[in-house]
Amino acid sequence: MTAPSGGSSPQRRPQQRKQVLLRLDPSVYEALARWAGDELRSANAQIEFLLRRALKEAGRLPGEAGPMPRRGRPPAPPQ
Repeated sequence: MTAPSGGSSPQRRPQQRKQVLLRLDPSVYEALARWAGDELRSANAQIEFLLRRALKEAGRLPGEAGPMPRRGRPPAPPQ
């Protein structure tokens, strides 16, 4: 988006989620996938959950970090 003339700052777009390539030992991935399944999460969501928890416990979770995205189907739009 561009800023309208008149000196106001440009509007910010919603921040996109980052994609990261992660290489794991196959046995670590299998354990992670089983754990994720036990908690009804995908392996990706389990990794993010664990990283957020570790950052919070270390006092390093940024204040601007939004909440974990909701799982499952998005709510239906109001009719």
